Amino acid sequence: MTHHDEHDAHGERDARQPRLRRRAQGELESQVLAALHTARGPVSAAWVQERIGGDLAYTTVMTILTRLLAKDVVTRERAGRSFAWTPASDEAGLAAFRMRKVLDGESDREAVLASFVTTLTPDDEQLLRDLLGQAGAEADD
Repeated sequence: MTHHDEHDAHGERDARQPRLRRRAQGELESQVLAALHTARGPVSAAWVQERIGGDLAYTTVMTILTRLLAKDVVTRERAGRSFAWTPASDEAGLAAFRMRKVLDGESDREAVLASFVTTLTPDDEQLLRDLLGQAGAEADD
């Protein structure tokens, strides 16, 4: 009977892990960032957890915030015994982060980028060319 109970305990642990896998890490990062962007200032991890809702554990929210901090996407400041979190960029930065996440999830980056470029309007294509030209000029400096 004890062996069966241990198996059930393992089953529970294993059942929780796939849920996290199904909700892709990139999706969770985007949800956390979107929540931070609705805040009027620095907020706690508990505030983010509450805003996202669902069954996301506090420790999972902290893990995601820490990963985003390592990627320089969020900043944090001491607030008593914990931290207050803030997005490091504006809405445009959030959209760019999401675009990079999608691109990082694809195996053939060249095909994805080529397909993306073919869907751009002539104005957007020219804007992208101008931005790439500026980035190239800055890299040469």
